[in-house]
Amino acid sequence: MKGYRTFFQNICFVAISSIGGFLLSLTGLSIGWLIGTMVFATLLSILQPRFLEVPIGSKVIQKHWLYTGQFIIGIELGQKMNTSILFILKDNWLIILTLLLISTALSLLFGLILWKFTNLDLLTSFFSTAPGGLSTIPGIAEEVGANTGIVSIIQSIRAFLVILFIPVFLSTLFFHTNSNHVTSSSLSFNTNQLTWTALFILVAVTGYYIVRYLKFPAPWLIGSMAFIALFKSIVSLYFGIDIIAWWPHWFIVISQIFIGASIGSKWKKSMFIGLKRILIVSSICTILFISSMFLCAYLVYVFSDLSFITSALAFTPGGITEMATTALVLQADATFVVTMQVLRVISVCMLLPPVFRMLNQWELKKKTQSRISVQK
Repeated sequence: MKGYRTFFQNICFVAISSIGGFLLSLTGLSIGWLIGTMVFATLLSILQPRFLEVPIGSKVIQKHWLYTGQFIIGIELGQKMNTSILFILKDNWLIILTLLLISTALSLLFGLILWKFTNLDLLTSFFSTAPGGLSTIPGIAEEVGANTGIVSIIQSIRAFLVILFIPVFLSTLFFHTNSNHVTSSSLSFNTNQLTWTALFILVAVTGYYIVRYLKFPAPWLIGSMAFIALFKSIVSLYFGIDIIAWWPHWFIVISQIFIGASIGSKWKKSMFIGLKRILIVSSICTILFISSMFLCAYLVYVFSDLSFITSALAFTPGGITEMATTALVLQADATFVVTMQVLRVISVCMLLPPVFRMLNQWELKKKTQSRISVQK
């Protein structure tokens, strides 16, 4: 009986929170479902209305909602990788590797700056500046013990700046009157798509168990993403089959709602203590980060065959869908843009969390040694 009551409370919380996502989505912002839901969920979590009947100190909603959202996002990201991306990697591997390393180094640098000039712990600072996206980083941050609320706030700042500024800026500079760009063809639904969808889910679940066994963070996200990409590549390379699964856009909307509600439910009043200084420092770091990657994109444009629009959209720390859509409208190389954005998410999700843990343990060990020396 208690389980049914908790489940009903969770549904009410998620449903009410999704109203915020719906309202913000009306503005045309593709990530509006995530941000709007998160804002409403935060208000519900802080205000604690009586009709939700959530006991003080207990979890507002269960983790299963976050895991489901991560699972859907992982399958979506895995489907974006295909054989054409492998050829792009072969032709531009040096550029991609260099920019990924620069992006990672800048992330660590601005994380250290945020840690030095605020009262945040080292782990929270690193995750706040990690260029993995609002859909992935807060979920991973929660699993390793970082302050999810602060991470979400700072990631939201970057999401707003990137999504609202970069496409508008590039559209203004490089507006094309010719709109005859290539778009994906509309394919009619058939039962074969459902078969591939079922196989994708099976492969993604298998990937989850393997990645969890290997002790990687966010196994629902990383496992589904990596194994779907591997499965698609193998089928395409060895069997010559172009997999098209039934995966409607509203799946992504649902995942944004689940993730946004889960993130928002973790926010408490205590998280906003000292937030003014954190917002100032993090905003400066965010602007410097975006500007640095823009400069890198310009250098890539100068020393390669890529156009500036393609380079800017590929290396800007923004969302996959937003940058890819802008690339199509501006007639940039959307495939390369998606490649870089997907690789950034994969590299951040798989490589940065272990590095963050190592640095955090080093800092804790350093503090412990300092206390021991003072006591002596």
